Amino acid sequence: MKIQLTIAVLFAAHIAFAQQVIQLYEGKPKGSEDWTWTEQTSSNNLFNTEVVYNVVRPTLTAYLPPYYLATGTAVIIAPGGAFHTLSINSEGADVAKWLNSKGVAAFVLKYRVVHSVTDDPVRELMAKMGDFKQLDEENDKVIPLAMADGLTAVRYVRDHAKAFDINPEKIGFMGFSAGGTLTMSVAYNGTDENRPNFVAPIYAYEPAIIGATVPTAKTPIFVAVAGDDQLGMMPYSINIYKKWFDAGQPAELHIYEKGGHGFGMRKQNLPTDSWYERFGDWLHLQGYLKKLYPNKYEKLFGEDAFAEGLVKSGEQLQTNFANLGRYREANERTAPPKPGENRVVFLGNSITEGWASADSAFFADHHYIGRGISGQTSPQLLLRFRQDVLDLHPKAVVIHIGTNDVAENTGPYDPEFTMGNIRSMAELARANGIKVILASVLPATKFEWRRALGDRSAMIVDLNKRIKAYANQEKIPYVDYHSAMKNDRNGMDPNIAEDGVHPTMDGYRIMESLIVPVVERVLKE
Repeated sequence: MKIQLTIAVLFAAHIAFAQQVIQLYEGKPKGSEDWTWTEQTSSNNLFNTEVVYNVVRPTLTAYLPPYYLATGTAVIIAPGGAFHTLSINSEGADVAKWLNSKGVAAFVLKYRVVHSVTDDPVRELMAKMGDFKQLDEENDKVIPLAMADGLTAVRYVRDHAKAFDINPEKIGFMGFSAGGTLTMSVAYNGTDENRPNFVAPIYAYEPAIIGATVPTAKTPIFVAVAGDDQLGMMPYSINIYKKWFDAGQPAELHIYEKGGHGFGMRKQNLPTDSWYERFGDWLHLQGYLKKLYPNKYEKLFGEDAFAEGLVKSGEQLQTNFANLGRYREANERTAPPKPGENRVVFLGNSITEGWASADSAFFADHHYIGRGISGQTSPQLLLRFRQDVLDLHPKAVVIHIGTNDVAENTGPYDPEFTMGNIRSMAELARANGIKVILASVLPATKFEWRRALGDRSAMIVDLNKRIKAYANQEKIPYVDYHSAMKNDRNGMDPNIAEDGVHPTMDGYRIMESLIVPVVERVLKE
């Protein structure tokens, strides 16, 4: 069977939430050649959500995660609607976007459904819901066609896995209600080329499933349903789980006390509101959420450890925003400066902290005191300025901050806010007889820990112009690290900053050569 893309160019595959509509067949597919109606959408209906009906030409809509989140895992999503409609958002696009946030490529399937003869397909469907036997008989004609669409979708995604940056052995299929029925039919009838690697039937209708033989190949299953499902789907979900479990397949079942039928991505202030988080936990357990392109820190510490570190960092921002205790003991051990001692405090973030650690002899020999804290922004420095600068009674302070402001470590970047904090620190220092030196922000084109921001090198250049202008206005010495260390992209080459942000020893040597003459001149004035 010939399959074609309606959008052939796949260069957008790494753009967040990129969408492509893929025609599963060229022309009308087998079994519905004589269908003369056209696909429609209904927004004003009893379901209070957008539904698609009268699908004649099945499609996949691809939602692709940004490259820095990509896991190589894909999920085909089959919305529900009793094989008469498709709940295209709550059980389709909204699920796809959530999966993208986890690095999973998602493909929303529009499969063939029963013909609706009015422009209110939901009302038509509801009139039939009182007699499931009659409804099943009507659906029996279209379910095999829908199954063919599902199997074709799996084969298409697997055949084009490389183009979508997907692992062909990590393709799942999930569906809701009738979509869950379709999910299981695909799982039972697939071959090696079109069987999904894992499945997730959500409140599936078991009596209409085609087939019953559990695959012998490892095929993990995730099942979820509400105990108060108005259509009685809970026993069916238990049956599906038990069949899979008895076959020795990895299986997980979630039965929520409340939630009703069709909870999908709806918000009801019930535990079902977060069922998809449990699905995410399960995907992680099965090994489907490991990133293809982890950042430097995920490689160094492991993805789980890095994620845990982000959580702890967020908690610390809530309880100890400025990390006031970081240098408390060191400050207490630091004696008042001796007469004639030219003490200088270097205040900053991880660049300063790493500098004092990597070249401690340089700091000791020059009576420099390092007071950098990794990840910090200008408001955090301002909050700890008294204890980490004023109370140490230095003759001068070197203020070097801004990288993490631009990286939005503690909130949206506002250059005026950042400059206000820098001005406040300079004014506090001068009011206490401490000379001030301002340093430029180092070049950077990306932040490994926040790659979603993209290239912000121009923002750093702009911030440095503002710092320099303020320094000139107030006759404060300004040290231009940026000009000495930048490459032609306004970033730093690996020899002076391996990750493009934090200097190597060679990078610190350049900074040392620039800062020492300025400090010595300031101390003599």
